[in-house]
Amino acid sequence: MNLFKEKIWPKTKDVFKASYKKMQPSLIAVGIGVFIGFILMLIFNPGGAFPGLIRMILGGFNGGIKGLGDVLLHATPIILTGVALVVAFKTGLFNIGASGQMILGAYVAVHIGVLWNLPPVIHWLVALILGTLAGMIWGIIPGVLKAFYNTNEVVVSIMMNYIGTFLVIYLVKSNVLNFAYAKSKNIVASAALPRFGNLFGNSSVNIGIIIAILCAIGIHILFKKTTLGYQLQASGFNRDASRYAGMNAKKNIVTAMAISGSLAGLAGAIMYLVPGTNLDTSFYILPGGFDGISVALLGLGEPLGALFAGLFLAHIRQGGFFMQINGFVPQIIDMIIAAIVYVTAISAGIQIYLQHLKKKRQEKKAEVTEND
Repeated sequence: MNLFKEKIWPKTKDVFKASYKKMQPSLIAVGIGVFIGFILMLIFNPGGAFPGLIRMILGGFNGGIKGLGDVLLHATPIILTGVALVVAFKTGLFNIGASGQMILGAYVAVHIGVLWNLPPVIHWLVALILGTLAGMIWGIIPGVLKAFYNTNEVVVSIMMNYIGTFLVIYLVKSNVLNFAYAKSKNIVASAALPRFGNLFGNSSVNIGIIIAILCAIGIHILFKKTTLGYQLQASGFNRDASRYAGMNAKKNIVTAMAISGSLAGLAGAIMYLVPGTNLDTSFYILPGGFDGISVALLGLGEPLGALFAGLFLAHIRQGGFFMQINGFVPQIIDMIIAAIVYVTAISAGIQIYLQHLKKKRQEKKAEVTEND
């Protein structure tokens, strides 16, 4: 007992304090965003505002065990795109082309899932791996242009979203089109990601969530424990200084975009290796890539932060679905998430301001003490 009080508890307390301090901007952003959302609900539907707020906070719990499974299912791709954006952010890049990388990864996975005849044990695995490679290739292109020609990666990656989406529409129509529904054909059973049985009722949640968690942990280890991670971060902090220190800045840019693109491609593959999920033939940029920006910002640019932010966003989106019972359209959740993201973007400034106030109070207190 003494050992716990004297050694273990003080260290645990310090860890919790440090974690809370780091999470404070996100917690403030969530609180303000939910408050703004509640005000909007009062404006649109005063009678349903409070019960609607409760349903939103309960999120997936509204639907019981299936609802929790659906939260995990929807969280999987946005966790991966969030982590993909974190990799780019930490290297001083802005990969806004995650949607294009996602849809390329999705198409390759669907193509393999529909047309290839492979044993059930490896069919879904091959589809995942090649879908990830497709996303990586689509991510490398803006990386190479940035590294060797100093082309703005934001502009290039935005255009790659459009090119990728139109390319996938053409490929779907050419190779895997279901003419009756103007969508891609259903993947065969052996290509579907393994589910968790009846653990989450009849939810389609599958091992994709485990893969997403492992990827977030892996990227965390990459940046915290490896030389490559250190070099990527150094290039992000100051490219000229990292080059002076002997690091290959161009290689680091391409590597970061390759990792980022592969994670986004993996997200797309996981999203569409689910029975009943089909690629459309109408022009539609996948919103998951832009959700990744929200997740990365809310997660404060950390892989593990993106993991929890992705779960949170999926949780309140599920709550938004159930808010229809109280007379609200599900899109109100997007308004609340937008408010949270905007506040997150300025939360660092809020934190600095709070620290400044605290410092002023301490200085004033010290001055009063000296005068006494």
